[in-house]
Amino acid sequence: MEFRIEHDTMGEVKVPKKHFWGAQTQRSLENFCIGTETIPREVINAFAVLKAAAARANQRLGKMDSLKSEAIVEACDDILRGKYSDEFPLKVWQTGSGTQSNMNLNEVIVHIVKVNHSNLKIHPNDDVNMSQSSNDTFPTAMNMAAVIMIHEKLVPAMDNLISTMKRLEDENYNVIKIGRTHLQDAVPIRFSQEISGWRGMLEESKEQIIEASDKLRKIAIGGTAVGTGLNCPKGFDKLCCEEITRIAGEKFVPNSNKFHALTSKDGYVYVSGALKGLAANLMKIANDIRWLANGPRCGLGEITIPENEPGSSIMPGKVNPTQCEAITMIAIQVMGNDTTIGIGASQGNFELNVFMPVLAYNMIQSIRLLSDGIISFDKNCVSGIKAKKDKMASNLNNSLMLVTCLSPVIGYEKAALCVHKAYEEDKTLKKVVLELGFLTEEEYDSAVCPEKMV
Repeated sequence: MEFRIEHDTMGEVKVPKKHFWGAQTQRSLENFCIGTETIPREVINAFAVLKAAAARANQRLGKMDSLKSEAIVEACDDILRGKYSDEFPLKVWQTGSGTQSNMNLNEVIVHIVKVNHSNLKIHPNDDVNMSQSSNDTFPTAMNMAAVIMIHEKLVPAMDNLISTMKRLEDENYNVIKIGRTHLQDAVPIRFSQEISGWRGMLEESKEQIIEASDKLRKIAIGGTAVGTGLNCPKGFDKLCCEEITRIAGEKFVPNSNKFHALTSKDGYVYVSGALKGLAANLMKIANDIRWLANGPRCGLGEITIPENEPGSSIMPGKVNPTQCEAITMIAIQVMGNDTTIGIGASQGNFELNVFMPVLAYNMIQSIRLLSDGIISFDKNCVSGIKAKKDKMASNLNNSLMLVTCLSPVIGYEKAALCVHKAYEEDKTLKKVVLELGFLTEEEYDSAVCPEKMV
């Protein structure tokens, strides 16, 4: 491998000639050979938007000439198009402020500018990092990445699954089945009503996530090192946010309290909590679906779900609820990520939180897994749910909890007596009620009508 010599304030460093990063990126690679987890691409893209916005803001304030500003913007556009995706190799397990990732962007942008404009002299700190600090850029980029992903990936995925649920409700309005509480038979319910509960969970989670994500629209840019805004001109934060909003298509505003913005990650905790709420709801929905589909002959078997792949290497013909298993694994990963985010956010010692790379990594992973998982769950499972109406009707008619509507007619204690006797003697509820003489057949049929109970 061929190398070139780069330098920083600590001296010279050998950097692979084919790569665009500089000395500080190389030092990070050498000093933090830890794990395989790298800074998420979504954070890198957010950084590219931020660097372009900062260059434009500095130009508008008269701090940077138009040649440099436009060259930086051009380089950032190249990064956003994925042209230099191999130039951002740094691990999550680095400095807790994300300084090395900020410098990774600064150094790569400088080298892109050199390729595009060989006569233009540009410096990673003096120019690309002008009016900024790693301490305000990394928290800004991590907020931006989360908001953009939520609104571009997660919300559309949720909307599609909600639409699928609405279609299933319409299709199953006239299907009446037995309800269940405590995993035991309860009173009748329309299958559409059961599905509406799933839909309501998704709609509520969506509302919570959107409301929580608005907290991340207040960003730290302009706070520089400790929140005082040292070396940052007045108005830079506002102009930078205007440019970010224009480029990203999502609104961002300056956090009015930069000291809070740099040291606290409570907004991240808030959003992660809402994501955990969605994960909990998806866990419940997936469990309901695989319970209702279990069998096919020796379980509840009230619905069928798509058969996507063989389920066993030893049992021919076996098919498993694999999409339910995938989404429930995603759910527990998101719950674990939330724990990490909560603990990391509690470590904002003095003027800076130094757990930001792991916070960003876990947040982006949660959003990505939920988005991709919901799309797969919808496409490969939920959209293909079919009610087994005969099985539902059989379970409904065999249920002893139909007795509930007899309580106002014969009294609670007599109704309970009928249930226990029917269960112990393996008889139908109707047969026992008639045997005990509590009602005539006509009176029973009039009182016990599942259609009236839903």
